[in-house]
Amino acid sequence: MSGYAVLKGASYTLAHTPDMVLHNGTTQTTERIVNPESDYLKELPQHLRSYEDALSYLPNQVYIGNNTPDDLAAMEFPYHDKKVEGKRDGRFGEIMPQNEFIGLLQICDVFDVVKLEKGFAQETAKKLAAHPLIGAERAAVLDKNEDDEAEIKRLVDEESAEPLYDGGRLVGAVKRAHDIDVNLSAHVMLENLVTKSSSVLSLMYLVKTTGIDPGEIEYVIDCCEEACGDMNQRGGGNFAKAAAEIAGLTGASGSDVRGFCAGPAHALVDAASLVQAGTFKAVAVTAGGCTAKLGMNGKDHVKKGLPALEDCIAGFSVLIVANDKESPQIRTDIIGRHTVGTGSSPQAVIESLVTDPLDKAGLKITDIDKYSPEMQNADITKPAGAGNVPEANYKMIAALGVKRGEIERKQLIEFVQGHGLTGWAPTQGHIPSGVPYLGFARDDIMSGKINRAMIIGKGSLFLGRMTNLFDGISFVIDGNSGAAEEAGAGVSEQRIRELIGEAMEEFAKNLMAE
Repeated sequence: MSGYAVLKGASYTLAHTPDMVLHNGTTQTTERIVNPESDYLKELPQHLRSYEDALSYLPNQVYIGNNTPDDLAAMEFPYHDKKVEGKRDGRFGEIMPQNEFIGLLQICDVFDVVKLEKGFAQETAKKLAAHPLIGAERAAVLDKNEDDEAEIKRLVDEESAEPLYDGGRLVGAVKRAHDIDVNLSAHVMLENLVTKSSSVLSLMYLVKTTGIDPGEIEYVIDCCEEACGDMNQRGGGNFAKAAAEIAGLTGASGSDVRGFCAGPAHALVDAASLVQAGTFKAVAVTAGGCTAKLGMNGKDHVKKGLPALEDCIAGFSVLIVANDKESPQIRTDIIGRHTVGTGSSPQAVIESLVTDPLDKAGLKITDIDKYSPEMQNADITKPAGAGNVPEANYKMIAALGVKRGEIERKQLIEFVQGHGLTGWAPTQGHIPSGVPYLGFARDDIMSGKINRAMIIGKGSLFLGRMTNLFDGISFVIDGNSGAAEEAGAGVSEQRIRELIGEAMEEFAKNLMAE
């Protein structure tokens, strides 16, 4: 069927921000309020990783595309005590050092709330000017800084500005954007600028990895977990258009979609539907990372003598375009939905997101070659008591397969290994929720390694204290039927249905003629 929208490409970026772990992660800021002299706060700085350590960490290299999930699966667990070749640049994006990311915050600030110490700004501007995607024109924004460290400290001490540190040194501050509006406080402004900046970086890499003319992207959907607005519309948005502006997507409009961890999957279904309907020819789905979740499980990591592994701000972007007859297609006719009446038991959730849509499509659990649910890195979650999250999802899917008679009980582990993936994504809420595999899935489908993949987004709506409901949505991507037909490589399921319909019509005509 030529009408399906297709997955043209994806980008994934990380910014290594160890000082933000100390000063902006919710676990740490809360601890500083309730127990400022705690042993945890005293010990945490010794557990921060260097930039070089973050680069040589295999899950990070998988995230930006230099290594594959198979490489991670082949490594003995745990991963934090082993090193691989640490590359800044990857096939899908990069791992940006903290000083450059702080500079990017100012580039993305259009209301002059970011102030940087003059010497730091000059040094950082040179690095960003040499960046292949940022360049001298954008980096020139940093030339305006004239404040010394004493003035930056005064902003923090006297004007409630949020400090910015690099290597323990005060190098800047984010000012409040309003005197009394808590939605424009320095804390919120920093959170939102970090989210926007990481989204901008990913969008720029999306343009690079797909080769699309940035002016051809007509619509952008942001699906992060932050809220942008003021006291009269605290979550009004629009992160999508704000990031598109800095990334140079001059032909794009956009809006924000929210669904907690399931937000990206919702946004991708929206994007595919808009493209399939012909509303837009090219839609980018994007999301930046979250300062609040930096060091979220830090107490458990420090207690067990581990590095503070949650030290990176993640971002991703995905490009959905009209059918190009070669890229994997997004099957909008195979959509799983966690409805209001579904319930929250693990079995009910998996049935609604996995088996229900497969049943409607006449497919078995084993017809999906790879499932991508919550792709959290077990190196982070297991020490915190949450176990291996992806593996738990795969075991539930496999158990349903056994119950339905589609696999034998003795094949359960084999199914988990064959149809599952080893988690590699940072625990930034929405970031691990299905989408980290999209870049690899496109490669795997186009190379013939797999035929189908299911992306599963799950979310916890009860966190907002508006409902106790769970949430989730899933979709299937598979090989492009147009490409297969043009290459003579076979006939698609849709074409088979069309041929049957044509034959029946011809038969009816002949019967009536008799």
